[in-house]
Amino acid sequence: MGRPTKSLTPAQIAEVETLAAVLTTSQIADYFGIGRTTFFSMMERNPEIAERYKRGKAKAIGAIAQGLIAKARGGDTTSMIFFLKTQAGWRETATIEHNVPPESAAVISDGARKFTEMIKRLADAQQRAMIDVTEVGTAERMEGPDTPQRTPIGP
Repeated sequence: MGRPTKSLTPAQIAEVETLAAVLTTSQIADYFGIGRTTFFSMMERNPEIAERYKRGKAKAIGAIAQGLIAKARGGDTTSMIFFLKTQAGWRETATIEHNVPPESAAVISDGARKFTEMIKRLADAQQRAMIDVTEVGTAERMEGPDTPQRTPIGP
């Protein structure tokens, strides 16, 4: 047999509405000393708990929204902007317009091309230098005018 089904008393069910205004479902579950999933199961089994939770959230949102609207109507710019962004779909967009004369665009394009070519040449030179050292693995050392000696590079 499983655990006994937990339930809330009528007073606790009424309290859910008050708590929902300021707490999350996890916090309400903690308040009653139950797990979050247990609280969700209770809301599924007892529609009155779910109804009270929704009503408590809606009342809190309504009270805060009324305060926000009152501040916006009173001239508070921040409240106005927030309200319009969240309720009227306003968005902040930044557009950068630039007009580059054709002769300047050609100079910029030519400079970018030259820079790209220079980077490629440097990368190729670096690659060749790495291949030379890797393949040879030694450096020449001259002891006399005609006697080259090879000395290993590295430890």
